[in-house]
Amino acid sequence: MSTGWIVLGVIVVLIVLAFAAYNRLVALSQRVNQSFADIDVQLKQRHDLIPNLIETVKGYAAHERGTLDDVIKARNSAMSAQGPAQVGAAENQLSGALGRLIALSEAYPDLKANANFQQLQTELSDIENKIAASRRFFNNAVSEYNTGIQQMPAALFAGTFGFHPKEFFDLGETRKDVEAVPQVKF
Repeated sequence: MSTGWIVLGVIVVLIVLAFAAYNRLVALSQRVNQSFADIDVQLKQRHDLIPNLIETVKGYAAHERGTLDDVIKARNSAMSAQGPAQVGAAENQLSGALGRLIALSEAYPDLKANANFQQLQTELSDIENKIAASRRFFNNAVSEYNTGIQQMPAALFAGTFGFHPKEFFDLGETRKDVEAVPQVKF
């Protein structure tokens, strides 16, 4: 009789552990989803700001059509990207195009002095900082989630319950460009 109670006790403990691990994985998964949604909010603000920036630059740098077209094409590509890897690559391409657009202001002193351009540039800089913070939060959430599905006892049944590793928001192919040391020539 007592062995029956011991077996029943072990089964109950295992079930409680399974429920606790499952609930923890669900919470971690929701945190990853919420943090990716936070990135989407910041990216939407950035995407909404770009047309205003382009219109402001257009009046001063009409013959810089190629740069303006690159920004528009990169924005459209970024808006249609899906998943962390694709969104990351598209957003990095957009960042590069925006960098070239902002660099135009150096060649056009009137544009650089334009109050609207300065405000848009400040807003863009603020949004870029928020995006960077959101990416760090997302990558932290993904790291905790991926660690959670690999730890015991969750590792025993995480795959069975549909918990699979998630992708980080990574620079991907553009990492070598970002990490390259800039060349300064006088």
